[in-house]
Amino acid sequence: MAEIQNFTMNFGPQHPAAHGVLRLVLEMDGEVITKADPHVGLLHRATEKLAESKPFNQSIGYMDRLDYVSMMCNEHSYVLAIEKLLGIQAPIRAQYIRVMFDEITRILNHLMWLGAHGLDIGAMTMFLYCFREREDLMDCYEAVSGTRMHATYYRPGGVYRDLPEEMPRYEPSRFRTKQDVKRLNKTREGSMLDFIEDFTDRFPACVDEYETLLTDNRIWKQRTVNIGVVSPERAIALGFTGPMLRGSGVEWDLRKKQPYEVYGDLEFDIPVGVSGDCYDRYLVRVEELRQSNRIIRQCIHWLRENPGPVMLDDRKISPPRRSDMKDDMESLIHHFKLFTEGYCVPEGEVYAAVEHPKGEFGIYLVSDGANKPYRVKIRAPGFAHLSAMDEMVRGHMLADVVAVIGTQDIVFGEVDR
Repeated sequence: MAEIQNFTMNFGPQHPAAHGVLRLVLEMDGEVITKADPHVGLLHRATEKLAESKPFNQSIGYMDRLDYVSMMCNEHSYVLAIEKLLGIQAPIRAQYIRVMFDEITRILNHLMWLGAHGLDIGAMTMFLYCFREREDLMDCYEAVSGTRMHATYYRPGGVYRDLPEEMPRYEPSRFRTKQDVKRLNKTREGSMLDFIEDFTDRFPACVDEYETLLTDNRIWKQRTVNIGVVSPERAIALGFTGPMLRGSGVEWDLRKKQPYEVYGDLEFDIPVGVSGDCYDRYLVRVEELRQSNRIIRQCIHWLRENPGPVMLDDRKISPPRRSDMKDDMESLIHHFKLFTEGYCVPEGEVYAAVEHPKGEFGIYLVSDGANKPYRVKIRAPGFAHLSAMDEMVRGHMLADVVAVIGTQDIVFGEVDR
């Protein structure tokens, strides 16, 4: 019988299951991993340094590009940090809109994760199902901000604009008959809130579909149960947050423990795991899909009943209306100054964190009184999770590395920054 020798193997950086530009150097004893060394930095774009060279309000778009699956949640943390330094608070309606879009973003993120994780482990159908629902939510992004991904919708002092009264509609074309277009536009006849409400009515049945395919599936459980087990104490020591921490049984969620915006007024539950393996983390994220749906429904109900401003009426921070700008010289000057110089922020340092779909996403901001930050440091949840890769995969097989990368839900824009 041939002797199995130890060898070193490259996993990535152009590997379909590496979820980005991860280069893993694996030391293996036959099929078993003895050491995993993650090499990062292949997507380094110097986001923190770029943000230090621009006025505060011009770096919001950079935040979208960090974790490019959870765009508005990244913005939220940065905008909250600026608001803390300025000593301002967004109008209550803007806070509800932010919370609603945070949860829409959480669903978008978890659908992307579920589809890709399923594909990695061999469940092809999941990918197609998840992207079917993502498409509706991407249309909501586009309706409020004009773009499907990098929205730049949250602004210090509120949000860019109020929710639109109508949704974009499909047009007849040579690819779609009139009947097809009529069916597709059925949910788009009313306002954006009507469209999102219709989505929240349909979505729990979609989550049931995902669970029917995976939760009791024999192959899925063989690939995820007892893989990448992390104890609660170890998860805390490793700096895990979000579903990675809750999957190990630690009930920690910033939305409950350190409520920001209007989360303190909303009803939802924190799902936690028992075993701390890949399967538990899957169950936690699936339940989060249901809880996010519940939060969105509460926000819709409140937003219907309570009209109001979505931006502070302070011309030093929020731009004037375009109609004013074209008639009034003072408004034009305010607009010009705001988008060229920005505004000076009082001296101080601040840390603002949000419960991002992947964990605690924080921005540490230092101001020296100028119109641009003196220092920006981003606390990306994926970086701490990736640091534990070696510990999580030791003693497992090569195929389990794919399951562990999937369960960490890593996006390299925020890891490499």
